[in-house]
Amino acid sequence: MEKRVLLAIVLSFVVLYGYQAMFPPPEPVKPAPAAQTPATPQGVTAGSSQGAAAPGASADATPLEQVSSATPVVGDTAERDVTFENGSVRAVFSTRGGAIRSWRLKKYLNAANEPLELVPQDAPSGLPKPFTLSVQDAAVSKTLAQALYRPSATSVEASSAPQTLTFDYQDASGLAVKKEFSFHPDSPYVVHFSASVTRGAESLVPTIHWGPAVGTNLEVNTSGYNAPPQPIYYTDGDVERIAATSVPEIADQKGTYGFAGVDDHYFMSAVVNPTSPLHLQYQVVPMAAKDPAEDPPPPYVSWSATYPGAPSGAAFFFGPKDFDVLAAIDRDLVRAIHFGMFSWLVVPLLRALKWINVYVGNYGWSIIALTALINVIMFPLRHKSVVSMRRMQEVQPEVKAIQARYSKLKMTDPARQNQNKEMMQLYKERGVNPASGCVPMLLTLPVLFAFYAMLSVAIELRGAPFIGWIKDLSVYDPLFITPVLMGITQFIQTKMTPSTADPTQQKVMMLMPLMFMFMFIWAPSGLVLYWTVSNLWAIGQQAVTNKMIGPAKVHVVRPPAERRVKNAGGGKSIAAKERK
Repeated sequence: MEKRVLLAIVLSFVVLYGYQAMFPPPEPVKPAPAAQTPATPQGVTAGSSQGAAAPGASADATPLEQVSSATPVVGDTAERDVTFENGSVRAVFSTRGGAIRSWRLKKYLNAANEPLELVPQDAPSGLPKPFTLSVQDAAVSKTLAQALYRPSATSVEASSAPQTLTFDYQDASGLAVKKEFSFHPDSPYVVHFSASVTRGAESLVPTIHWGPAVGTNLEVNTSGYNAPPQPIYYTDGDVERIAATSVPEIADQKGTYGFAGVDDHYFMSAVVNPTSPLHLQYQVVPMAAKDPAEDPPPPYVSWSATYPGAPSGAAFFFGPKDFDVLAAIDRDLVRAIHFGMFSWLVVPLLRALKWINVYVGNYGWSIIALTALINVIMFPLRHKSVVSMRRMQEVQPEVKAIQARYSKLKMTDPARQNQNKEMMQLYKERGVNPASGCVPMLLTLPVLFAFYAMLSVAIELRGAPFIGWIKDLSVYDPLFITPVLMGITQFIQTKMTPSTADPTQQKVMMLMPLMFMFMFIWAPSGLVLYWTVSNLWAIGQQAVTNKMIGPAKVHVVRPPAERRVKNAGGGKSIAAKERK
């Protein structure tokens, strides 16, 4: 029992580092040499620069030369933008290639307080944009990627009613292409896509290229809590997340998927619930360092999907990994949020946090309210644990006396077994259960781990302010005030907690708050807030419990001669042996 405190310390480290082990920081991928042209997916040739442009303006300065010798019969006369908007998204399509150039989320902001862009605007030029098509014929693929399509409208607004946007192209060679994008106001982040590519009487099966995804990792940095872009797919009841360094191992694969694509910490682009097997291809897109003295940023991951036939009504998700948003699209899609092994507990906690926030209106105060509610529920367990530790503290002098009498015996001496018998008898006489102090603490660990996972990955905390200097609960405290408060409150709590450890162990325990404080320096401020409030609650509960149970009772240790312990051989006491 003297090691119970050390056991609690070890378990705490397991909780803290367990999550880190589940989300290991990615190894930086070195950028390709400057003279090397970025690779493009099969069948798509490098074309115009894909830089950002304002809606209505031409995105590229590439000459509008024909990419095929055939004369266009149906198409646009000049490259232009087609805007799409609903209550959550503001997007820009380009008539060149009929692909998405920009996809901004209105409800999520970047560092400049502007709608967050999910299509990487800093990726190497020449790479395809979302919904670029290719086929086996390289010349046709070049036409598909660079042709000027005729749009069905110059702008689309789908906030209140379903809308459809089509892009058509046809040339004198008999090549005919049609892309159809369908939008529904109830699913603002979902695009239903259909495409047909024919050459005369021949029907060609197109590959849908997404290009680099997702473009948020370079804008938001939460010091280790922001996972970079990585392939993700759900098949056979399991979610696979592949680090960028392992992409070559899964670069080309076929199968039936519940969803598949690329995600980062908070956002995802993916094909959802395809009705037929898919051929998936992934490719790492290295990024060059902005400063030669710095490491390169995490790479993007480009991906594509090929259906057995021409896609019809294929659903693609391009948005936030919000639990309610994902659940409304497909129940299995919520598995894209990596809540860890305690997801069964994380989900109720997340729902409770969102429910509280409806009334509170501030996620910082909502965390405080939920923390208080959790501690109220766990009050009996903690109270029982404190009472048990107090009783163990009271009998500790007698326990040490028993241990001292047997300390001279070898571990192989049969009489040494009587030490445990005598201690169990002492516990029985004093009404002490050695396990009752540890079990309640163990029962609280799943809640701690679940809260840790929730606050680390919940997109609801991204950009959520609290008070004053804390502008974003998903990133670290810029002034490091909350980690210091956490360390102080944990020190007070440790000082107040009854302990049966020896003086050396107690000194080690006093160092733990300092260690935890430095461990949480770079943790999300929402998580540090939860831990600090939990410490304050534990301090208050400890004071209440101490008042309820009163001061510790002092038990006088009886002389050794009064405690007769029968040995295994002839029933002589240890004290009798010592007198001889």
